[in-house]
Amino acid sequence: MSKQQQQPQTHEFYLNRAIEIAQENIRDGGRPFGSVLVLDNNIIAQGVNTMHVNGDPTAHAELNAIRDVGIKQGVSVLPNCVVYASGQPCPMCLSLMYLVGIKEVYYANSNQDGEPYSLSTASILHQLSKPLPDQSININHIPLPNSLYENWFNNKQQHNNNYSSKKEYYRLYV
Repeated sequence: MSKQQQQPQTHEFYLNRAIEIAQENIRDGGRPFGSVLVLDNNIIAQGVNTMHVNGDPTAHAELNAIRDVGIKQGVSVLPNCVVYASGQPCPMCLSLMYLVGIKEVYYANSNQDGEPYSLSTASILHQLSKPLPDQSININHIPLPNSLYENWFNNKQQHNNNYSSKKEYYRLYV
């Protein structure tokens, strides 16, 4: 990943790139979803929906782009990155964006645009907006005595010391 800045591009430029790779994915038998991840006017990753390749239902375009950066750069925080997507991000991809600190997302096609083609995830978003007992999945909490979270917290410092490259990346790009 280069820190050399390119000339600023428009949002439309990056959205068109996401659409372009989504079109390529359609030609390869995939779904119409592409995404680019931008940092300092540079496309640092791009992804397409690869569910058709590996049967992985989590292999969405945005997730694949973010995963690519995580694997290649060894980072799990991307607070200064912008996501551009061919379609409105689904709740799973939005959750990931929140987890990695994405602050800005642009998309070209809405859930309403995708509805006639069974490409909308609005119904899932609606379910997630309900309290847990009211959702269509039966979600049950069975508290068991354990020290799992406490053990994690107590060992956190040791593990953080093993990731100096992540700290360095975070310092450079935040």
